[in-house]
Amino acid sequence: MAQMVLIMGESGTGKSTSIRNCDPKTTAIINPVGKPLPFKGKFTMLNSETEAGKICKFMREEVNAGKKLLVVDDFQYILSVPYMNRIKEAGWDKWNDFGSNYFEIIEICKELPDDVVVAYMTHTETLENGITTIKLIGKLLREKITIEGLFTIVLRTGVNEGKYYFYTQNSGKDTVKSPMGMFPTYAVDNDLNYVVDKIRNFYEIGDYKSDTAMERADEQVASDIEKPDANGRRTRKRASQSEEETAEKPKRTRGRAKAEEELKDTLEAVDKIAEEENTEAVDFDRIGEESADIKEEQQTVTAETAWFRTADNNYIVKHKGDIIESDWVEVTQEEFTKGATEIATTRRGRTRKVRA
Repeated sequence: MAQMVLIMGESGTGKSTSIRNCDPKTTAIINPVGKPLPFKGKFTMLNSETEAGKICKFMREEVNAGKKLLVVDDFQYILSVPYMNRIKEAGWDKWNDFGSNYFEIIEICKELPDDVVVAYMTHTETLENGITTIKLIGKLLREKITIEGLFTIVLRTGVNEGKYYFYTQNSGKDTVKSPMGMFPTYAVDNDLNYVVDKIRNFYEIGDYKSDTAMERADEQVASDIEKPDANGRRTRKRASQSEEETAEKPKRTRGRAKAEEELKDTLEAVDKIAEEENTEAVDFDRIGEESADIKEEQQTVTAETAWFRTADNNYIVKHKGDIIESDWVEVTQEEFTKGATEIATTRRGRTRKVRA
């Protein structure tokens, strides 16, 4: 059976472009809508075809001719083009035809050799429950078959600060997945050729690269983008600074940085309580941004109640009115936990200023 990988993502996030480094001599592309590739290069292609019988015939012929990578680009159009062509047709038979046609192009992999990789690229949609999954039409395939369940590897394209990536692990809000230890980081460069090499190396199939060669490739494509937390936020990484830069910083700046770090630790503790209570936490990113430009003796917090925790004590300060500056009041662990749960359920309020 051929190795299968599903790559999903919004239009313009690098699905087709990821083919750019693949070898045209060993790669064939099924292009249901016949659109030009977004880069220079000549590949063996089947254009403007959505009928499963003809697509499967093409895939068999190309594998027999020596192709080791088959790419089904814009896989969702295998459904949507026939749907638009039969949109005026009444009855349920057409939906059965759509589902059967789509499923057949996945099932063909069972007939292909083990050293062949088939990559299916498709658009995404976000369901009512907030989960981002592959784009389908109608309810037949989604209700009867979980398409991602047919794949061991499901990647998602994304763009971060102008760079294009494949996300390799589930964020809690999508259906991404990959075998444990296959990819070096949560995000890697959107390079399909690298993904194919990784699959062959991981399963030791065909003419695969050595572990040493793949380790070098891992270093080249690895990203420092961190996996989102349970609330969908990614951790902000602070730029490292040399010892000289740190030494030259005035005391006021270093003190403020320490206060911000302690505040961040406390807010993360509150966030954990919020998750356990299944409530909505304070927006910590916004708090961090606002606290970066304040005076040494003040911290700006967007919430009705601000909390501060040291290594051995718990402190609380409450606000009344629009802007009030108050001293910190030491409280018990029980009071702190109860209050932390209260603030976790508080949505953004007016900006308050408190004295550390």
